[in-house]
Amino acid sequence: MSCCGPNRRTVLGALGLAALLPLTGRTKARAQPDSAVATDLEVVTITDTSVILTWTTLAPDPAGRLIPVDADTRVRIGPADSAREPVPVFADDRPTPFHYAEIEGLEPGRAYRFEAWSAGLRATPALSLTTSDPAAPEARGEFTTLVPPPGRRLRTLALANDVHYGEQISGLIVGDLPPGFRQAPDLAPYPEVMLAAVLDDLRRPDRGAERLLLAGDLTAEASEHDTRTVRARLDAWGSLGRDYLAVRGNHDRPHIGAEYTACVPAAADHRDCWADAFSARQQLVEHEIGGLRLLGVDTSRLDGAGGSIERPQFDHLAERLRADPDRPTLLFGHHPVTTESGLTNLAGPGFVLDGRDSAELQTLYTRSPGVFLHHSGHTHRNRRTRPDASCAVEFLEVAAVKEYPGGYSLLRLYEGGYMVNFYKTRTEQARRWSALTRGEYFGLLPDYTLGTCADRNHVVLRDFSGLR
Repeated sequence: MSCCGPNRRTVLGALGLAALLPLTGRTKARAQPDSAVATDLEVVTITDTSVILTWTTLAPDPAGRLIPVDADTRVRIGPADSAREPVPVFADDRPTPFHYAEIEGLEPGRAYRFEAWSAGLRATPALSLTTSDPAAPEARGEFTTLVPPPGRRLRTLALANDVHYGEQISGLIVGDLPPGFRQAPDLAPYPEVMLAAVLDDLRRPDRGAERLLLAGDLTAEASEHDTRTVRARLDAWGSLGRDYLAVRGNHDRPHIGAEYTACVPAAADHRDCWADAFSARQQLVEHEIGGLRLLGVDTSRLDGAGGSIERPQFDHLAERLRADPDRPTLLFGHHPVTTESGLTNLAGPGFVLDGRDSAELQTLYTRSPGVFLHHSGHTHRNRRTRPDASCAVEFLEVAAVKEYPGGYSLLRLYEGGYMVNFYKTRTEQARRWSALTRGEYFGLLPDYTLGTCADRNHVVLRDFSGLR
């Protein structure tokens, strides 16, 4: 959660909501009239000219359980320095419990007051540290648009991770605990729903990603069926090595068992189905676009959840960086790198990249000033962490595709820097699943995974004038 843990009010509120919300799909229960609430308000995305708000409408059924109920979607916005009340800027009368409002045409660097409404009810944030903090946009009812870096926009890349294709239960940590969430039997499996929603988003003109970088855990357990199926789904969207790049995560590692016998042999009697579908183990992925260098690092171990980089791949990476240390370079790999990430994730320091490899990697970055961002997954959260070495590299963890908040980040490169924005996926089924899986970890998942507004939306100034 946070460094100090959730307070008693947050815990009690979250546990109460968790008990009420885990309805795994459509329900035949009928809500009581005139008793709805509009809750879980989140200011998810703030760019230089737009903002995206999400919230949910609920009402008790005859048994007193809160269930999703349909309502309209409305937003009012006005300049924060104006004496006038916010005015209507968004209206959608299509009924839905899972509200998603994107407002465009805002001015860069300007503060705005906002209100979100459904069924005549003003939406309020959940009992969450992230959105109830007095400094949070949701609690203040105010946000400020970003100021983009100077110069032309050059290109847009999408950063995503943790699809877990083939997974049946979301939210488990050890054994059957904490209680997990299943998709409704009449709906497609949730990894398929969430991946399809990302791919649908990225091809739309308002997102327009030119490359998709997938930082591991595309599968649940790297079976032959799941690796081939997720590869086929991605290939229906674009070409590996041209439109999308992928590295493996710990879930994609080689496995032992009868269901893996048809896959390529790996060390210690393991079989590697990922290698058949994507690339060999501990192999560096390399790509270049308009002068920008993209390097994907396989940080998976043969067994276990933690990460490491074996010597041949490390030497290959070091050789590439030494050959052109000033070239603008983005790296991506599954395991987070920094000490801060190790100390703040739920599973502890052993869950991230091995300490010795982390130190060597960051030392390498100090000698490679062109490296500006390292994208990772694995923790399923949005978070920026501080480097341990004196390198000007952003270490960015991006929340999972597969569950709340359910989405990806866009990296927009300008001549004078870059802008990062996290987006939730917006299909109806994806919004339904994301709303449901807020209840993971006994309802405390939002405090861990959503991240602060600045983790999700920020600008970094950097000289990219040599890129095309």
